Amino acid sequence: MREGQEPHTAAPPRAESRLFGTDGIRKVVGKEITPDFLSGIGLAVGEHLEHQGTVLVAWDFRTTSPGIARILAGSLQLSGVDVVEMGPMPTPCLQFNVRELHAQMGLMVTASHNPCEFNGIKFCGPLGLEIPPLDERQIEELFWSKRARSVPWDRAGRIRPDVDGVDRYLSSILRHVDVGAIRAWAPRVVLDCGNGTSIVTSPRLLPALGCRLTTLNANPDGSFPGHPSEPSPANLTDLARLVPTSGAALGIAHDGDTDRIAFIDEKGQYVPGEVTLALLAKEALRRHPGATIVTSVTSSTCIEDVVRECGGELFVTRSGSLAVAVGVAEQHAPFGGEENGHYYWPDHQNAPDGPMSSAMVLELLAATKRPFSELVRELPQYHLVKTRVDFPGEVRAAVMRRVEEELAPKAERLITIDGVKAYYSEGWVLVRPSGTEPICRIFSESRRIEQAQALNDRAVQLVEGLVTDLLSSPGREIRAP
Repeated sequence: MREGQEPHTAAPPRAESRLFGTDGIRKVVGKEITPDFLSGIGLAVGEHLEHQGTVLVAWDFRTTSPGIARILAGSLQLSGVDVVEMGPMPTPCLQFNVRELHAQMGLMVTASHNPCEFNGIKFCGPLGLEIPPLDERQIEELFWSKRARSVPWDRAGRIRPDVDGVDRYLSSILRHVDVGAIRAWAPRVVLDCGNGTSIVTSPRLLPALGCRLTTLNANPDGSFPGHPSEPSPANLTDLARLVPTSGAALGIAHDGDTDRIAFIDEKGQYVPGEVTLALLAKEALRRHPGATIVTSVTSSTCIEDVVRECGGELFVTRSGSLAVAVGVAEQHAPFGGEENGHYYWPDHQNAPDGPMSSAMVLELLAATKRPFSELVRELPQYHLVKTRVDFPGEVRAAVMRRVEEELAPKAERLITIDGVKAYYSEGWVLVRPSGTEPICRIFSESRRIEQAQALNDRAVQLVEGLVTDLLSSPGREIRAP
């Protein structure tokens, strides 16, 4: 296993100047996302692009998304940029079209799996990948400085629609999977669209692959009446019940903007994202012996075991889709992914892609002619526990320094490219500050659930104690509990 290098970064900006999180901008509508805020973002992007070029704009089905998209489009036009309105579509569909249409940028209006009161903007560059941190900093500086300006009327850009984006995207998926094998199998599949953007792609894709399809929550609704938009086990109970009772071979669920995916096996069991990741890595190495597989620091030991057993090499990056995508490109990897349901297929596009992932899992099942649950049982078994802890921004740097000091002495191995991940004989624990919320995410894993929970409990106690100690006595040394 090789680890990516922690990228050199400048001193972090002041908290009040930070607009971008791990994946674009996400804020509460009406409180932080206002017309003035959005027009400022549009003008800042136009200034960043030097008042020229083309930007694609798409949106999800949140109730505020069309209005946000139009304010952004108008501001971009008045800054001299041409705008192509792609309409409602998944984030990976927009990313694919940015690359195919040679645009300078794509703006996806979405808050992904966040609750209904949130909305936001995902930014992607000419290759269909997230824009790099330097570009984010420049846009932030232009936004806060108010230096971005509109252009005279005769230099304004144009706004036009594009109605072929979904067809263009689906055609690529169909070119990159064995459609004949899936059609010959003709599986029954239950699809939970979650009232999100997969509605415009997956109900077309799956029948084109030969699936006999049943859908849930396939009406667009930004209030997510079916269930919250995160495809977690707690939110997919209806899907889990329907798959075995309908005799389906597979259940598929997406998040609000369709870059993530979750699966239910034929018995109605939720398949954790880290398990699907290991299974797909195993298949990628069967097709590409000796290749490198890319994953992030949050991933399970299961994928390490699988890659080693299959004779491949594992390359570990920071969390986040840009870090994994860059790793996939630099390592010439045939596949990459994260435990959160992001999977990357560079032959199609190097970005997390839920619909493409559904097609690849169907191809795998068609080729093996075995139930999903059997393939899962053959993988090394681990238990992963995840917890969130409140983590105010003003103490995170000091707390993380002390976390490393506390975890390192007894650790067999330490990874610090993104938070602190400490390996012990009984498993590992990762303490990682969130890039989008004032929380700390704590992951722990072991062969036994009791050990995984114990590792997690100790890390939670450590972090909470350090935060409390520093907030109550900021002038003295932090002491671990």
